[in-house]
Amino acid sequence: MGLMEGELEIIRAEVEAVLEKYDLDREKLIPILQGVQVKLGYLPKEAMRQIAEALKVPEVDVYGVGTFYNQFRMNPPGKHQFKVCMGTACHMTGGRIIMESFERRLSISEGETTPDREFSLERVACVGCCALAPVVVVDETVEAKVRPTRVDGILLGFGLERAAPEKTAPDEGIDQGEEGREQ
Repeated sequence: MGLMEGELEIIRAEVEAVLEKYDLDREKLIPILQGVQVKLGYLPKEAMRQIAEALKVPEVDVYGVGTFYNQFRMNPPGKHQFKVCMGTACHMTGGRIIMESFERRLSISEGETTPDREFSLERVACVGCCALAPVVVVDETVEAKVRPTRVDGILLGFGLERAAPEKTAPDEGIDQGEEGREQ
């Protein structure tokens, strides 16, 4: 995924701020990666290159650690995040089908973010709402007993939410009541 305008400068500055807090040795790699992810929300390649240079280690070593641990994201999170539960109960009641539905509708795969960075799709091990399976966490809201048609409804809700301010100006289309009828 390409960087947006001005993003490289932000990445460099945030990585530098994190690096200033640590001794620059290989043993601090994981805490440095964690700090960068807290600041940026993910680990961009540019950040990993900068960290490798600062620690004087090969880039592949930084990338290897970043991709080995599940806690690290390689893609920027979307403005809206969909987390599909794949715990046993959710998996057995259709979690994979729900994931595939989101992948088709968003044209991205699990672990990716849409090019406009509006939506990201993740697999999670367990949400802890097994009686409500299959479950999807939409931003911070738990959606229960999700079916493919519900996936369409969830996405349609976001489409309507984004389009609503453009469709009507303030006070347009609102019943004016008695006051509006007097004119």
